[in-house]
Amino acid sequence: MAKTSDNKPDKSEKMALTAKSLRFMIAGLAVLAAGFLLLSGGGSDDPNVFNYAMFDFRRLVAAPIVIVAGIVLEVVAIMGKFKENK
Repeated sequence: MAKTSDNKPDKSEKMALTAKSLRFMIAGLAVLAAGFLLLSGGGSDDPNVFNYAMFDFRRLVAAPIVIVAGIVLEVVAIMGKFKENK
């Protein structure tokens, strides 16, 4: 780590994750958690009774779309170039 004479980090050394990308990562994790919550439920307490609630729109369409959106947010947060506001 190159230091200048006043013991501050050199300008060429920057953090890999900026504050904006960290916010995107936290948002992506929240979206992923929401998608997995949408997947939950739909089971039956009695194994002899079949419950068709597990094949509804929320579990088959909405939850996978939300999970993929969360993964896209994570990729953007990691790979994206964000300008620092100073």
